[in-house]
Amino acid sequence: MLAYLIRRLWQMVPTLLGVVLLVFVLFKYFGGDPAEILGGLNATPEQIDAIRQQLGLNEPAWFQFWIFIKSIATFDFGKSWATNEAVSNLFATRLPATLTVMLPILILDVLLALPIAMWVAYRRGSLTDRTIMVVTTVALSISFLVYIIVGQYVFGFLLGWFPVQGWTDSTWKNLVTYAPLPVLLAVMVGVSPQTRLYRSFFLDELGQDYVRTARAKGLTENKVLFKHVMRNAMIPIITNIGLALPSVFIGSFLIETFFSIPGLGREVLLAVNRSDYPVIQAITVYLAMLTMVINLVTDVMYKAIDPRVVLK
Repeated sequence: MLAYLIRRLWQMVPTLLGVVLLVFVLFKYFGGDPAEILGGLNATPEQIDAIRQQLGLNEPAWFQFWIFIKSIATFDFGKSWATNEAVSNLFATRLPATLTVMLPILILDVLLALPIAMWVAYRRGSLTDRTIMVVTTVALSISFLVYIIVGQYVFGFLLGWFPVQGWTDSTWKNLVTYAPLPVLLAVMVGVSPQTRLYRSFFLDELGQDYVRTARAKGLTENKVLFKHVMRNAMIPIITNIGLALPSVFIGSFLIETFFSIPGLGREVLLAVNRSDYPVIQAITVYLAMLTMVINLVTDVMYKAIDPRVVLK
C-alpha cells in the first residue's frame, strides 16, 4: 500500500505541472490584456503601461511562469487584482460558506438516492419502478434555474417558509436559516440522476450468479441485498461520489449567485467577469490538486470496500 501511495503521489507531479503550464499559457496568450481590462475604456496608454508595470506583466514570459510556479509551491498566490485582497484570505473566508451549503447537498443526495435506487431495482418492472423512473426523467428535463426561480417564489414569497437571500457570520444560523432552501432545491434536482445511476448499478449486481447462489442457500433478501449486492455495487457508487466531491469544495455558481451566498462559486464568477487572473489561476490549480487527491483517496477506498481489489 505504501509503495502504491508513493508511486501515485509521484505521478501527480508531471500531471500537475502540465495543468500549471496549460493554465499559464491560456491566461498569458489567450485571456486578453489584464492591464487594459483593469484600466477601463478611458485609460490612457501611460496609465495602462503603469498598470502593466505594477502587475509585472512587462516581465519576460519565462520569469512570469517562474513566479507562478513559486506561488504554487509556497501557496501564496498574491493578491486579487480587482479587490487587492490576498487570495489565501479569499479562500479562507469563502470556503466555509460553500461547505455549509454543498456538504449537506452531497450527503442528502447519497442518503436519499441509495435506498430509493435499491428499492426500485429490487422491484424492477413494477408500477413503482416505472413511476419513479418517469418522475426522475421529468425532473432531469427541467433546468436547475427553473427550480431556483419557482422555489424562491413558492417557498420564499408565497409561503414564507425560508428567506430567499441572506448570510451571516454564524455557521449554525446559516445552516438552519439560509441554507435549507438552496439545499432543498439542489437535492430535488440532484437526487434524480443519482437514483437512476445507482439503480443501474444495483440492477447489474442483481443479475449476477452470486445473487442466485445466495438465494439458493436460503439467505434472506435483506442479507442478499445489503450484505452482497450493496457491497459489490459500492465500487461504482464510490467512484461517482469521488467525481462529485470537487464540486463540494468549489461551490455552485447558480446557487451562490441567486441566493447571495458569499462562497467560492460566486467568487469564481466575479473573478471571471472582472478578469481577476490571480484568483482564477489559484482556483484552477487548487481544483486540479483537489481532484487528484480525491481520486487517490477513492482508489484507496476500493481496497477497504473490497479486499479482492489489488492496487498496482
